[in-house]
Amino acid sequence: QQHLALPSNREEKSIMTQPKSAPTEGQNNLPDNYEYEDSVIIPGGESLDYEEHNAAELSVNSRNTMWYKEAVFYEVYVRAFCDLQGTGHGNLAGLTSKLDYLHALGVDCVWLLPIYPSPLKDDGYDVADYCNIHQDYGRLEDFKTLVAAVHERNMKIIADMIPNHCSNAHMWFQEARKSRDNPYRDYFVWSDSIEKYKEARIIFCDVEPSNWTWDEQAGQYYWHRFFAEQPDLNFDNPQLQDEMIGVLKFWMDLGIDGFRVDAVPYLFERENTSCENLPETHHFLKRMRKFIDDNYPGCILLAEACQMPEEVREYFGDGDEFHMGFHFPVMPRIYMGIKREDSTCIKDIMAQTPAIPPNCQWVTFLRNHDELTLEMVTPEERKWMWEQYAPEPRMKINMGIRRRLAPLMDNDRRRIDLAYSLLFTMPGSPIIYYGDEIGMGDNIWLNDRHGVRTPMQWDGTPNGGFTLGTNPLYSPMINDELFGYERVNVEANLKDPSSLFHCIRMMINRRRKHISFGHGSFQWVHASTTKLACFIRAFGIDRMLAVHNLSKDRLSASVYLPSNEYRLNESAGYVFGKEGNDMAAPKVIDVLTNAVFNVSGKGSIELTLEPYQFLWLNLGELGGMGESGQKPQPKRRASVVAPPSGMGAGLAGKTHTEAENVGNNMGTIAEEPEK
Repeated sequence: QQHLALPSNREEKSIMTQPKSAPTEGQNNLPDNYEYEDSVIIPGGESLDYEEHNAAELSVNSRNTMWYKEAVFYEVYVRAFCDLQGTGHGNLAGLTSKLDYLHALGVDCVWLLPIYPSPLKDDGYDVADYCNIHQDYGRLEDFKTLVAAVHERNMKIIADMIPNHCSNAHMWFQEARKSRDNPYRDYFVWSDSIEKYKEARIIFCDVEPSNWTWDEQAGQYYWHRFFAEQPDLNFDNPQLQDEMIGVLKFWMDLGIDGFRVDAVPYLFERENTSCENLPETHHFLKRMRKFIDDNYPGCILLAEACQMPEEVREYFGDGDEFHMGFHFPVMPRIYMGIKREDSTCIKDIMAQTPAIPPNCQWVTFLRNHDELTLEMVTPEERKWMWEQYAPEPRMKINMGIRRRLAPLMDNDRRRIDLAYSLLFTMPGSPIIYYGDEIGMGDNIWLNDRHGVRTPMQWDGTPNGGFTLGTNPLYSPMINDELFGYERVNVEANLKDPSSLFHCIRMMINRRRKHISFGHGSFQWVHASTTKLACFIRAFGIDRMLAVHNLSKDRLSASVYLPSNEYRLNESAGYVFGKEGNDMAAPKVIDVLTNAVFNVSGKGSIELTLEPYQFLWLNLGELGGMGESGQKPQPKRRASVVAPPSGMGAGLAGKTHTEAENVGNNMGTIAEEPEK
């Protein structure tokens, strides 16, 4: 695998709103559950040149309200990122000082893990005050400075919102315990017996024997789906609902761009149910979404629902609940596919992934702050994953694995790069977990999930450049021979043009140039072996074929383009599917390395791939090349990125076929001389 470093000059990024186009009838042979999304037209949109899509210097804070469909997110644990004040804890000022690093990587949106005051039983997911900042992290003024600095860099910022439960140290719970007639009593769920809601599963099965815990002062049991220190809030109480809307308003007024909403399936409880995914939950979520849309257009809600895709689909509603939702089950299948050297399990889970509304987007990731969850694989698959990726008992926790990406991949750069390529090319907006872009390790000997939440490794100086102070750190640095901070750090990655950081930066840069990765349709492509994972992402004239060798072996294989890619290439005088043509065969180019590959007359591409090699082949300008190797291209197509002024009215109400025909015309008649 060739690793390319980008030029040192920083490119300004733009995430422009894109119209949805749809294939003409029969153009894509997609399965029923991958119906193409409806067209979304932006009134008054302007024509943008396709080649300048990634270079336009329009702020993401402008008219674009669907920025999230193309964005690359970066998950930050503030405590672990940078300590600018010498306290031993990361803080908001430290994060602000490192925003240029995130901008250089190509990050579009920063996602903050909880920053609220908290006893930290669950690293901040036990909230003691919804409208303030934990003292270790700074003050509200520091948060305002961070938000302004993020926006100055043409980036977005979202924060964790935890509506399902709070801390037992929260004033609401302390008041509620005092008496049954206390006004805060009904903010929580109480019972005189543990027999209620018996069909609800215990999520933290390693540490909690029940979803009910007795409170001596209250004289009743209280309900909790997670740690006993995190009592669930009672959303049957209208006043509690109003409190949560008020929390949204508080932070939105400070300028953030949305929320990742934690544990959304569990807001309500009903007898004889699993107490998950109840209709009442969706009613409240629609209210949340309407509040955001009415008052803060362009801001988003991201659902954390650790469930199968057909269940998560319900949280998009009709485009009127969440803008985004995590696709949890695809993540373990990426690890499974690479270890098995077989794409079948990835194809299977994608076949179970339903279509979503056109203003919605999946969110994908390789690792995060929690365990690598194995809740949504079969018991046999779970056992196999534990055998392969968690051979030591300390590596397991709950229903998953508490290890970071690089250790999971045995620090094999080829497999790490391959996993990132799958992340960046499959449907969904990708999230990078802090430190994974430099290959940080973990510490399985720390309690709970703390082993994947260790301090960021900035350089090889004492404490890894995380802090300039001498106070004890909140957590020990990684200091082993393979992943220690003296060996694995940001400074070393930046200096090495072939580093993981530069490889990811390059992939983000190339991804940004191709709108199909954010907005396009998804279609599996047949290959001669299941060791390859091949698929096409298509949006208008932008059509990308991603090829991934999941095998540890060098292999030769054929990839067969679907019939909708057989088209007359006038510039080369070559017709797909016709025998005996003596003109030069069409070529496709890997946008990562500029390698060139022939396409046969029958639409197949013969490849010889190195172990774990991957290609991003551009089909959008599929054509022949002269003897010089240069592609004849006297004219450059204008973009289908946004319709010309007035085009919105012309597309309104069009069928899929009619809309695509208009989009194709934009691509073929709106031409300009080569510059």
